[in-house]
Amino acid sequence: MVVHFGPCRIELIQGDITQQEVDVIVNAANSKLAGGGGVDGAIHQAAGPTLMQETRMLYPDGCPTGSAVATTAGRLNAKYVFHAVGPIWAGGERNEKKLLASAYSTCLDLAREHRCDSIAFPAISTGVYAYPIDLAAEVSLTTTRDLINQHKTPTLVRFVLFGPGPYGAFARVLEVLAE
Repeated sequence: MVVHFGPCRIELIQGDITQQEVDVIVNAANSKLAGGGGVDGAIHQAAGPTLMQETRMLYPDGCPTGSAVATTAGRLNAKYVFHAVGPIWAGGERNEKKLLASAYSTCLDLAREHRCDSIAFPAISTGVYAYPIDLAAEVSLTTTRDLINQHKTPTLVRFVLFGPGPYGAFARVLEVLAE
């Protein structure tokens, strides 16, 4: 699914984020930037050991929830990996919506700072962090739409979703935003 917002577009695909050919692949990281399972583990495995070495060297104190940091991309078909730390779902009572929006907006800010024209996001916080997929889709897509409308960059924002459930949730929200 592709929706245009001025000169920019948001794409939804089902697939493997490590196989994307974009300027930036976003990693759903933990605050210690210590690697992990799910998307984080897959990205680190595909990128190779230099990704963890660079992350440890540049960010020994990790990254706060709701933010993101940049590294090179190792063996991935990208220039950069942005390690975004989303919130752990706690019923919506601990600023999860604001923190998730901030993780996405920080990545889009970093993309502009690094002059990147294309970025691929996973559904941050929806795995082991248990953020409800429908709510995450609303926050991530609305935040993205608002920022690309404002800044006109990056021109391609791709959400790479793992399976038909997440894809359907994101597609329902994107259809509404496109109206």
